[in-house]
Amino acid sequence: MPQIDFYILPSADPAARLLFACKLTEKAWRLGHRIYLHCQDEAQRETLDALMWSFRSESFLPHSLAEEDGSAPVALGLGTDPGSHGDLLINLALAVPPFSARFARIAELVVSDPTIRQASRASYRFYREQGYPLQDHRLTHI
Repeated sequence: MPQIDFYILPSADPAARLLFACKLTEKAWRLGHRIYLHCQDEAQRETLDALMWSFRSESFLPHSLAEEDGSAPVALGLGTDPGSHGDLLINLALAVPPFSARFARIAELVVSDPTIRQASRASYRFYREQGYPLQDHRLTHI
């Protein structure tokens, strides 16, 4: 059963989710985890891909597109196939992906944008109904 962590970011900007996703990915990767970032669409995935090269001047996150290398420690994906990943899912889509139950941990990133906030509430209800352990992390800075 996955542990679900909701990270409540102090921003209304949807781009803040991508920056925090990079930071969370870097931390998890350095701890030896394999991370699958589930993107809403191709445009979001392209933005995230570029950001992973430059979000911090002294670091780079080794990553690939999920369909190009399913064994990469960090994969950016779309659709319904996370490949061999099952460790950490960072969900950037507006709905819970159908494969979410196969992951040990799931991170949901929330900003105060109305569309994202509403989608996050629906995801929270879904996870609660499944009986998953839920935890909130209210951040004061990104």
